[in-house]
Amino acid sequence: MDSIAQQLMRNTVFSHVYEQLWRPVFTRLFSLGGSGTADFDTALSAYLSRPGDRLMLDVACGPGNYTRRFADGLSGDGRCIGIDFSPSMLAKATRTNATERASYVRADAHSIPFADNTFDTVTCLAALYLIPDPLPVVDELLRVTRPGGEVVIFTSVRTDLTSVPGVREIAGMSGYRIFGRHEIVERLHAAGAEHVEQTITGQGQYVLATKAHRRLAVQKSR
Repeated sequence: MDSIAQQLMRNTVFSHVYEQLWRPVFTRLFSLGGSGTADFDTALSAYLSRPGDRLMLDVACGPGNYTRRFADGLSGDGRCIGIDFSPSMLAKATRTNATERASYVRADAHSIPFADNTFDTVTCLAALYLIPDPLPVVDELLRVTRPGGEVVIFTSVRTDLTSVPGVREIAGMSGYRIFGRHEIVERLHAAGAEHVEQTITGQGQYVLATKAHRRLAVQKSR
């Protein structure tokens, strides 16, 4: 049976209120009402939106707000593709965030429909904690990133607050996963990432990683 979170993401009404109401409130909750998470998000978005002809992939893009933001900053042959499994979210994205350098594809994040080593930058922001069986998705993010390219993740993290007895169980019942402090970092390293940088802010974590170059990846596998 689908979780509450999965049902919401496929709901047409929810796709309309997600960005205007749900996401701003949710971001505040990550910082317990403060602005730490939102401030980091603003700085990271500015970095990812920098000019360039990069090919970007936004995984679990929802209504496409990040996708369009990144696309609008690109130059040259730069392009950002957003993928999501929810038809209602993609419909919202194509209506409100269509732009020359952005495009949207329905796809399962467990099996991203692109070849290995395709993208300069791959993001999965504020989504991984709602995806069933999420750790194989981390492998997919790195698989489609070119050697030397970057993977950027924002998701939940276990803290003193979220370790309170009962909190994880309640979250799990709703379909929301709270990741261990080292879980995402270790998965990225195991999949072939290097220069993994984790920033914990409030109840969330930003993880930035670089995919190892092929020669380095071969050396590590020996």
